[in-house]
Amino acid sequence: MDEYQEQPHLLDPHLESILSQLLNIARDPKTPTAAVHLAFRCLYLVTKVRGYKIIVRLMPHEVADLEPVLALLMQQDPLDFGTWETRYMLLLWLSIVSMIPFDMVKLDSNIKLQTGEVKKPIMNRIIDAGKMYLNVCDKTLDAAAYLVSRFMTRPDVKKEKLPEFLDWAVMVMNNANRETMPGMTELRGVLTTLALLFKNGKREDLVDYAPVVLQKLSECQLDDINNTVLRLLGIKLVHRLGLTFLKHRVAAWRYQRGSRSLIENLSVKTDSTQAASDMVHTRLEDEDGDDYDIPEEIEDVIEKLLSGLKDKETIVRWAAAKGIGRVTGRLPKELADEVVGSVLELCSLRESDAAWHGACLSLAELGRRGLLVPQRLTEVVPVVLKALAYDEKRGNFSVGAHVRDAACYVCWAFARAYEPEEIGLHVYKIANALVIVSIFDREVNVRRAASAAFQENVGRQGTFPHGIDILTTADYFAVGNRTNCYLELSVYVAQFPEYTQALIDHLTHIKSNHWDSAMRELTSKALHNLTVQASEYMAKTVLPYLLPLTTGIDLNTRHGTILDVAEIVHALSIIARKTDRTISDLLDQNVIDGIKAIAKVLHDAKLFRGLGGELMRKAVSCLIEKMSLSGMPYHSDAVLDLWHDLLDDCLQHVEPEVQACAVAAIPAFCDEYYRLDDGRARPDAQEKVLEKYLQGLRSPVETARMGFSLALGTLPKFMFSGKLKSVLMGLMQAIRITEKEKKWAEARSDAVKALTSICKTVGVEASGSPSEVICNENINEVYDSLLVAMTDYTTEGRGDVGAWVREASMSALHDLTILAVNSEPKLVTPDITRSVFCCLVQQACEKIDRTRGHAGDLFGKLLYHEPPVPHVPHKKELMEIFPEAGLWLLNWSIPAKTFPKFVQLITLPTYRYSILLGMTVSVGGLTESLVKHSGAALHSYLRTVSKNRETMQVLAGALKQIFKDHQKVDRVSIPFLKMLEQLLASGCFEIFASIESSLPMEFLLLCKQEINRSKDPQKLMASADVFCSLLQFPGETKKKSLLQLLIFMCHVYPRIRKTTANKLYEAVVTYDDIVSDENMDEVLTLLSETKWDEDLETVRPIRNQICDLLNIARPIRKKAVKESSE
Repeated sequence: MDEYQEQPHLLDPHLESILSQLLNIARDPKTPTAAVHLAFRCLYLVTKVRGYKIIVRLMPHEVADLEPVLALLMQQDPLDFGTWETRYMLLLWLSIVSMIPFDMVKLDSNIKLQTGEVKKPIMNRIIDAGKMYLNVCDKTLDAAAYLVSRFMTRPDVKKEKLPEFLDWAVMVMNNANRETMPGMTELRGVLTTLALLFKNGKREDLVDYAPVVLQKLSECQLDDINNTVLRLLGIKLVHRLGLTFLKHRVAAWRYQRGSRSLIENLSVKTDSTQAASDMVHTRLEDEDGDDYDIPEEIEDVIEKLLSGLKDKETIVRWAAAKGIGRVTGRLPKELADEVVGSVLELCSLRESDAAWHGACLSLAELGRRGLLVPQRLTEVVPVVLKALAYDEKRGNFSVGAHVRDAACYVCWAFARAYEPEEIGLHVYKIANALVIVSIFDREVNVRRAASAAFQENVGRQGTFPHGIDILTTADYFAVGNRTNCYLELSVYVAQFPEYTQALIDHLTHIKSNHWDSAMRELTSKALHNLTVQASEYMAKTVLPYLLPLTTGIDLNTRHGTILDVAEIVHALSIIARKTDRTISDLLDQNVIDGIKAIAKVLHDAKLFRGLGGELMRKAVSCLIEKMSLSGMPYHSDAVLDLWHDLLDDCLQHVEPEVQACAVAAIPAFCDEYYRLDDGRARPDAQEKVLEKYLQGLRSPVETARMGFSLALGTLPKFMFSGKLKSVLMGLMQAIRITEKEKKWAEARSDAVKALTSICKTVGVEASGSPSEVICNENINEVYDSLLVAMTDYTTEGRGDVGAWVREASMSALHDLTILAVNSEPKLVTPDITRSVFCCLVQQACEKIDRTRGHAGDLFGKLLYHEPPVPHVPHKKELMEIFPEAGLWLLNWSIPAKTFPKFVQLITLPTYRYSILLGMTVSVGGLTESLVKHSGAALHSYLRTVSKNRETMQVLAGALKQIFKDHQKVDRVSIPFLKMLEQLLASGCFEIFASIESSLPMEFLLLCKQEINRSKDPQKLMASADVFCSLLQFPGETKKKSLLQLLIFMCHVYPRIRKTTANKLYEAVVTYDDIVSDENMDEVLTLLSETKWDEDLETVRPIRNQICDLLNIARPIRKKAVKESSE
């Protein structure tokens, strides 16, 4: 059923059949109770989707249904919350059955019950059932209210029971305890029923009771209750009472628009259309003429509804707005105008955002109903325009999105309500306001609401400038992306002169000091793009307005306006270059001097420190970058030293964003102010910059190293002239891992990135000078440094942070290799190519998905690069395993896709060690999917070669070498132990059990060396698994493995003892010849029934007994090392 929630009318052809089948099940007395409840639950699901008003009309409502439905309802337990759907549907069913066109008295019976009492009249029983369920705090309360409200409108019931019921309702309102949940539930039930009763009942039947109900409702003081539902019901009841006080009429004074045809609005008017427009002010004849009888209570009703417009909950304000609209429609023109005036008074600075929102909703309702006469538009439109820009800052956020959204609704309603002639005076203002909101508002729902209102006005009014052109571009979907709105749509709309200045003024006056820094940054970029549309206005008006604000007291304003000035000046410089002018030709001298003074004023005021200092640093860094790109005439000014010192200070800041802004400014700053006319660097500036930055690479603070590394990487080529050697040495030193700075992986990563960037900047030239370019004298040093970075496996609280260094190094190896291949292929030696490819294939088999994906991507690019990379080992075989056709569709980070391919490289001697080393970490890892797919790929390969003795010897030798090379390196050794156990247990090394081979013994000895003096439980338990698997090999290997396992069974850690006993039990059962047949049962009993986690003095004799049964010498405890395992 939920699939039909969006289009429930699709169910209509089938509803009658569905209801008939389900009700037949419920009616059948043979149906089990559980099935009846299930049938009603299914009925509720249908009702939830299609709506109870539709479903009720389709339910059977014959006289014969009344008693059974009522009887079934009375059998239900109101407190059984598991079957509330049954009670809900029965109440709805009863609400239609009880409306049968027969007097209820005729259905009563005088037959006595078994108790001797006469059955109560059916009218009383229905009302009692309804009252009972009005006190239940579930969905059945709504159905009960609907039942009672409809039942009370019957002619026979209202005559006998309506006064009594209203007395009961008023009593409940008086006596309900509003501080308890039962009391509030009771009050909710009564208010819901009364609201529906005054909605569905006839005015003449209820008007006499309305004053009393209104009085009691006022005494309840629902406005003070912190319960949204009760306040909502109070507003609903008030406005229904108001409609009851007033006679139903269509106001003769209301404004009615003539034609509402979109085609006529967009086409040239014909005579008939003109005639229709002449009837705009058609007045509808009122049956009673001007004879209005306005009760005194209407003033209270209006006051309560106006108060409801200021409620803190949207749903209450919306109900109050609809009530204002409906009640006003029955008032005379003078009183209605007073209501409009009262609504407009809510839109003042002293009122809250809730009042503004409620007022906008009310204005929209009044306009939509024709109750806002055109004469009022001169007062209403300015209020709506203010609401469209409403944004009240509160701390680090603001409120007002709901107000702007409601203001868009007002504009939408006006488009449908008024003729173009009536609203023509305000078209320009409304069009600009809606365009501004649809493009520049922060919230996507408000932008879309403004776009919808703009569309409605274009269609209904046909007077918005360039409406169709804007509408087709800035549609519902286009305004969904905020960046697209600011940077693309704004430029398109600004090409129309009617909107250009309004867009620019809104950005400079409103959005420049927005509370959200992201909005201020987007504003500056938007102004940059809009400058080309009004360059003169930007230079002569906008910049002089913004400059004083750049050093003001408000942080947000300073930040936003500095960014704006930077972007506008940059855009003006681009325009100047295109017209063979300089930026000085476009800007006044006072503007140029004002921009130069910004940094000094902020520095003197110490605004780069403390609260907001980060924002100021980023903004001024951006200003320096844009002024440098613009070529501002400050080349010999003292401000350059201040700018440079500020950038250097920002490079050492702890915030990466501040560093990034400074790094982005440095190349433009150096290129503009530190380069001589002949293209060389100013010697003093070059020496100063490089000395400072190289010294920063040795800083004892990690963030400083990061900043200076990145800054070095962005310097232009002329800054390295004659100094490249010292720069490379400094970065290579920063890449090396030292014990003191081992955890500084981010600094090393940035150093690698800087080294890569410098290599790209200076280029490769085989016979060049090592102080100028990458050449045959220094390229090997660069490669060696990058290969050292590939061994960075630093881990800390954030995990494997060394992966950042390895990924940066892989990118560097790729970029440097491509650079050399494209210019000087002879510099790429076989050793370099082999090392690069071995590193890539190893990383492509390791455990981190992101790293594997990056390595695989670079591997594929190098393999198929044009011109080809020279000296690629086994290139033909690689291209067969990784064909170019499917390479770019391969997702390298998915283990199931990549491991089956890379495992085939084990057959290639050059890559064997690297592949097995990478797979060791994956197969023995922790991630289930990674272990599964990598292990499956390795086992699959080994099964194909397990019978080949020579291949297995080579493979086992490579594994042994990996284990030997990484002794005591837990990153590799623990996964290796797990992988080795998997290979031994799966029978991959069975061939060594049938021949005399030293490999099993060598693995055993390496394991013992690895766990020597180790207290790591994970490593010890992994080694126990290996020792158990080595029991399949005969001779000394089996004997020493058993001895090691028996030593573990008296380890100081109870966990080790218990785990080892369990594993030895499994091994004894699995492998033959471990224990003799006559001792088998006893050994298994001792292993399984002993509590190995008890103290050592208890378990040691049992362990020794097992030693005797296995013919293994009892281990002798080494007293010299008391804390080591026996």
